[in-house]
Amino acid sequence: MTDADDKIRHSSALEADLITDADEKAAQEARNGLRQIDAVTEIVESYTEPDRPFKLRLSVLLHLHRIALEGISSYAGNFRPAGIAIGGSRHTPPGAHMVPGLVEEMCDYVNEHWATTSALHLVAYVLWRLNWMHPFTDGNGRTSRAVSYLVLCLRIGHPLYGANSVPAQIAQDKTPYYDALEAADAASADGRLNVEQIEKLLDSLLARQLLGVLEHARGT
Repeated sequence: MTDADDKIRHSSALEADLITDADEKAAQEARNGLRQIDAVTEIVESYTEPDRPFKLRLSVLLHLHRIALEGISSYAGNFRPAGIAIGGSRHTPPGAHMVPGLVEEMCDYVNEHWATTSALHLVAYVLWRLNWMHPFTDGNGRTSRAVSYLVLCLRIGHPLYGANSVPAQIAQDKTPYYDALEAADAASADGRLNVEQIEKLLDSLLARQLLGVLEHARGT
């Protein structure tokens, strides 16, 4: 499902589509989705080496976004050039001129709290903050889920297996995900950082993913 297909919290911005046929676009998005998963796995495997400590960088974010929209949008791998609205949400993302600096601040937060904060908090923060910024014309949801899952794997220290991954579960039922994002947006509007609802959601989704691995091992 694409961001434009979401019933709520879908993006609305000036876009430069390279594909206008809906079926062709959906097929390309599916191919790109698989490539994005492979890219996350490659990065995780690369940075789990002891002599290669991971730092979240702007380049990682743009790389994963480029893969998500390759062949679909001329803005693939680039920040949005103008304002954007999120349908179904009371939140208005910041102006385009603020996006690069805000992304850098997000990366700094993750890197500075890497060793002292739980994996679930860092993942919840990234998931919310990228959606809050909505740095791209399209593919914000897909890229935020990919980046946050990357952070989860690397903060834990190894890839996470299971067909029913956390990003896949979010894509299957986005209502709890949207509700959690809205709660964090409301806290931010009051000047507070509170991603506890997202953390609780991620906790349950991760448990479900790992349970799936166990059930597969049991043959159930």
